[in-house]
Amino acid sequence: MRLGRHRAALPAEQRRRKALQRGLLAGAAALAIVTATVVVIFGGGGALCSTREPVLVSVAAAVDVAPAAMEAAGRFNDEKNTVGSRCVLVQVTEQPPATVLRTLIGDRAGVLRERPDGWIADSSAWIRLARKQGASALPAGESVVATSPLVFATRSSLAQRFSVGKTEMNWRMVFPSTVRGRLTPNANEPDIVRVPDPSLAGAGIATVAAARDVVGNGPEADKALTAFVRWAQAGSAPDYRSMLAAVDDHTFWKRPVVIVPEQSVWTHNRQASADPVVALRPREGTINLDYPYVVTATDPTVAEASTLFADWLRGSEAQDLVRRAGFHSGDGTLGPVSPGPEIPTGTPKTRPSVSPEDIDEALQAWSRLAPPTNILVLADTSKHMAEKLKNTTRLGVALAAAKTGLRLFPDSTHMGLWEFADGLGQAKGYQPRVGLGPINRPETGQLVRRSVLDELTTTITAHPDRDSSLYDAILGGFHEVAAHYREEMNNTLLVITAGKDDGRGTRLPQLLDKLHQEWNPNKPIQIVIIAFGNVDRASLSGITAATNGSLHVAQQPDEIIDVFLAALARRLCHPTCKPST
Repeated sequence: MRLGRHRAALPAEQRRRKALQRGLLAGAAALAIVTATVVVIFGGGGALCSTREPVLVSVAAAVDVAPAAMEAAGRFNDEKNTVGSRCVLVQVTEQPPATVLRTLIGDRAGVLRERPDGWIADSSAWIRLARKQGASALPAGESVVATSPLVFATRSSLAQRFSVGKTEMNWRMVFPSTVRGRLTPNANEPDIVRVPDPSLAGAGIATVAAARDVVGNGPEADKALTAFVRWAQAGSAPDYRSMLAAVDDHTFWKRPVVIVPEQSVWTHNRQASADPVVALRPREGTINLDYPYVVTATDPTVAEASTLFADWLRGSEAQDLVRRAGFHSGDGTLGPVSPGPEIPTGTPKTRPSVSPEDIDEALQAWSRLAPPTNILVLADTSKHMAEKLKNTTRLGVALAAAKTGLRLFPDSTHMGLWEFADGLGQAKGYQPRVGLGPINRPETGQLVRRSVLDELTTTITAHPDRDSSLYDAILGGFHEVAAHYREEMNNTLLVITAGKDDGRGTRLPQLLDKLHQEWNPNKPIQIVIIAFGNVDRASLSGITAATNGSLHVAQQPDEIIDVFLAALARRLCHPTCKPST
């Protein structure tokens, strides 16, 4: 999520545009009711309401709550509420929370044309994040308009299958099956649990917090969380509508489950289906998603009018309206008015261990782990990787793990692959097999890089008669990543090796001198080494330390994926990580 600095006030040109917009809206509003009267006397307090110059309040609402907020605004406007003697006219538009946040903190790209006067986000985490990033004119409090518990949603037929197989939905299902001790899911559990993109949706933020809560803290937990983020990225979607539409798609995933707010299931099922979507609650307890209203207006009169609408939304009429739209009440005590058979009844059990602070920390963890990767993989194909290990070679074991690891990289990844052994590549000691570039696009021909890389994990073989050119390959690979450096990505040189160099080219002191001279903290490139077997840890650690990278040594075949995830988990502390072996 790209965040920026805020501006203390709107620029003059933007103020002029906003004034013009308000003038046009005010004119339209006055024209619509001028045939009736210019001054309206209200019952009760007998306040005067001028329709010539209404106070216009623009409200940005998250996609799922926007329809209910629009209906509420219509009823509010019909009541002719006032600030002073001026009518208040509220206009609601559907806006993604991330876009509103960028607008409030003063970013220049991906922002709204005008700053809203009120904001209904799909999680309080957005409001807290906006304040931390310096958003101006946000009062200390906000009012919760509605709530909706997170649910695991799937087709009714699949829910019955899971029930027969005695499979309960649980938060560990958000992790890839490798974290749960097997390569593939069994036939009685989901083959994918898709998560909303946490950089775009509140349900995604809460899911990250639940995942962190399940695994706890520490190195093993960091590896599991890293696997979750990688897996979630591959199946994430920008909004709840597209996620629920994917549940009905039978072309790829056979047993899909998605995590969404309960209300979105209610909305999805408004259209009749022979196999409707069912909301299932996780056995350990869920997280209630809240929809807070915060006043964002900078003009005092407009801020007062925005506050008036916020207070009205807490009233019985508005709360009845949101419950009729499939939400729970703002305080969470009352469920939807007509939930339907696919929605669980009764108060949902929640995870009390997930606090607002946990949610904020989880969002920070995602922001560190989620940015796309620009990664060049160096595969050691020398005689040292040709050594037999059970029914294959060291290289065979490493590439089998790489095949599984490849699934953890989303389509936003840039990736390339070199193999290295003495004499390859016209005596350079290394040979490009896939050039560094977008993983979902072809380098040449028709096959995209991901498909080519997947094929190479089964076809590359070691050379029993060739020495290792490890240091030459690392220096060449470092220069290659530097030449294709991407500012918006994590730039990494990943070396899978037996950890030996046979001394025919660059020597270790030369390599270390070059890395210390050329490594640029403003354009950092991490060297991550996954070494297999008994290795010279001191030498390899010197290489990784020069780039704030890490060394991971695997002694057994089944440790490869483990150390691979440990390497990626370094992002949680980068760039202040301590040297790691």
